[in-house]
Amino acid sequence: MAKLYFYYASMNAGKSTTLLQAAFNYRERGMKTMLWTAAIDDRSAGMGADHAIESRIGLHASAHRFGPLTDLCEQVRAAHAVEPLSCVLVDEAQFLTAAQAWQCADIADKVGIPVLCYGLRTDFRGDLFPGAAILLGIADSLIELKAVCHCGRKASMNLRVDDGGRAVSEGAQTEIGGNDRYVALCRRHFSEALRR
Repeated sequence: MAKLYFYYASMNAGKSTTLLQAAFNYRERGMKTMLWTAAIDDRSAGMGADHAIESRIGLHASAHRFGPLTDLCEQVRAAHAVEPLSCVLVDEAQFLTAAQAWQCADIADKVGIPVLCYGLRTDFRGDLFPGAAILLGIADSLIELKAVCHCGRKASMNLRVDDGGRAVSEGAQTEIGGNDRYVALCRRHFSEALRR
């Protein structure tokens, strides 16, 4: 029976690297995969389609892009009918809508293809992202990937910073950025930074 997996972590934990390694492992065995990432994350736009998913260590792959209206299950079914898929991998899964998170479950349950989702659990305020909230509730397997705070503890929080490196506590839930905008911290140092 196919399962729905949610690999979650703070920034800089290697989520995209782990996804790309999983995709490579399937392909190395002659199995076809389908990769997805959020259209809202356009940081690789200048790199071309081959860099739709890119890790900080330089690994990259092409991927389909999902927006809020994308029906993942419908598109996976169509691709699967043409050439059987062995796995569907979703990067930036925190940006899935609630309906899309359930579509990922339908891909596993009704189409019979394992779905591996990778994403953030919480935003810069410590609030769950909508896609992550659903995945935390319905995934067959929850796997936490570890990042490290500057103190050596597990980093589980994502601190948003401004251009001067100061903590930001207000603003839209989604602001695309990397190390220039976010710092992975343990809960203690996250809370201390927001109180300053």
